[in-house]
Amino acid sequence: MGTLAFAPSRNGLHYANSWPAVPDLTIPTPLGSIPVGNAANGLCGGMVFAVRDLFEAHTPPPDAPINPESGSPAFRYIVSRLIDSFCLPTGVLEYYAWMNLPTHDLWFGPHGISWRTTRQEMPRLRATIDAGHPCPLGLVQVHSANPNDLGRNHQVLAYGYADAGPWTTVQIYDPNHPDDDGVTIGFDAGRPNATTSFTHSRRSNPPILGFFTVPYTSRSPAPLASVVPT
Repeated sequence: MGTLAFAPSRNGLHYANSWPAVPDLTIPTPLGSIPVGNAANGLCGGMVFAVRDLFEAHTPPPDAPINPESGSPAFRYIVSRLIDSFCLPTGVLEYYAWMNLPTHDLWFGPHGISWRTTRQEMPRLRATIDAGHPCPLGLVQVHSANPNDLGRNHQVLAYGYADAGPWTTVQIYDPNHPDDDGVTIGFDAGRPNATTSFTHSRRSNPPILGFFTVPYTSRSPAPLASVVPT
């Protein structure tokens, strides 16, 4: 078991991942240019990286539960952290590879999503939290060979885990559920070669097929202080 001195109601951004439609931002990738910047589609990765930036800087988030105004320094910072969260180009390729894996292992080929999540990524998550850092996670939520479906996935920030026999519970900050300290992902890791059900405590749709840890590099969260209420 490992839990940081972190609570979404205290350390997370107090506004939801709900943004106005602004002009698309496209990111060049080996799969072609992918639109990720229409804020109306969500800025979860940017919010997750921003919250870890705040935590690492021992800085509380802005008190206001109001989203930064489009074009403000705080908004531009969150968008830039969204781009950082894709870890170009390898991060986009990892999402795409996982979107095209089976959930269970086959008798041939690479391990499926369930094995990779429970046997490969969970040790990395545990090590990050045990070292005193929250861990960004990419949630794979769609099977698709269409690169335009990359935006249907999600990002959250893990700050605790508990193992009870084969059952694991991961505590997360989810930008779609601000100030909610009870959001978790739970799963039974007892049969990693079979399809594992990953249960989000606040929703059932879209399903979580699996998740992987996202590499993080720090930046100053100072722009978040320049919030202009809408």
